[in-house]
Amino acid sequence: MKRKLGLAFLILLVLIFVVLSYRWIKERRDYAITDAVFVRSEEMTNLSFQVSGKVINLQKDLGDEVKAGEILANLDDTDYRLNLKNISAQLESLKAQREALSIELNRSEKETSLSIQAADIASQEITQREKALLAQLEELRANKEKAYKDLERFESLYKKGLIPLAKYEEVKLYYQSLEEKHKALKANLEEVKLAYTKSLKEAQKVKVNTLQVEKLKKQVSSMSKEIEALEAQRELLHKQLEYTQLKAPFDGVVARRFVSTGDMVRAGQPIYAIIKKDSLYLEVLLEEDKLRGVGVGSKVIFRPDAFKGIEFTGKVVQISPASAATFALVPRDVSAGEFTKVVQRIPIKVKLTKGPIDILRVGMGGKIKIERLKNEPR
Repeated sequence: MKRKLGLAFLILLVLIFVVLSYRWIKERRDYAITDAVFVRSEEMTNLSFQVSGKVINLQKDLGDEVKAGEILANLDDTDYRLNLKNISAQLESLKAQREALSIELNRSEKETSLSIQAADIASQEITQREKALLAQLEELRANKEKAYKDLERFESLYKKGLIPLAKYEEVKLYYQSLEEKHKALKANLEEVKLAYTKSLKEAQKVKVNTLQVEKLKKQVSSMSKEIEALEAQRELLHKQLEYTQLKAPFDGVVARRFVSTGDMVRAGQPIYAIIKKDSLYLEVLLEEDKLRGVGVGSKVIFRPDAFKGIEFTGKVVQISPASAATFALVPRDVSAGEFTKVVQRIPIKVKLTKGPIDILRVGMGGKIKIERLKNEPR
């Protein structure tokens, strides 16, 4: 009887072993199984101020939820506000000076323009008058030469008694009138020359006024450039003032706080680490000899080490085209001829579709099963 019981027990143990072995073999035939799995986040950001200063307020702490655009921390902005006030005062002063110079420039331009027009008209009048006088002088000179010859001829005739005195006197008076007219024309020509000299002096004054206008233009232009530079500085100070407030870039959870109230921080120094909500995924480092049959779309079962009995499901969304060792800081060098076989691991990205994802934390590990696709080579 005892022999039969022992034999039955032995057979039962063999059956159990066979069933367990079959299930073990079938599971590894249908699934790629590994414990090299880690919870990751698509967006985990270290937030920092873009300016330096003293931290005067921290609104959030480890584990707190944040909303996009919510203010998380503040720097002391006293210096930035004072600088902004000084720049604004300088701008107002420069704009007032530029306005006054612009008014003076417009007045000077109008006066100079009128002076130039008047000088041009006067110059043209003088030139025309001089031409007319010169033409008259030329004509008078010809008449004088003819009158002088007539006078000599009539004087000779008068002396010979061939003409009366009255006729001679008439020719003589005519010549003298031409002489007087010649003197008058020469005097007029001298006046014209004086007027021309005066017009040159006026033109010189206009030139000086023109130079003054150009000087005013350069001053206005220089002030405008200075105002542009100050406006750029003011805009930068406005931004720096905004940068004294640290805002959340997205909805998420505070994973870490790096500083305390009262700390002096540099621009770019981490203040908070924020993890975006609903951005968790699994990173699987699957051994290369288990990769057969695994493809994008493969179903996944994940059991985290931290929560026994809780199961998550998901699917493969990405398989890396290179092994994890390819991107190591110190890659293996096999060029010397020495080589030790090491199973490479291929990074696989898994998106979770079912399960209490809120309980997971970045960095957690566990065990994962990836179902091999039917149409993939096994």
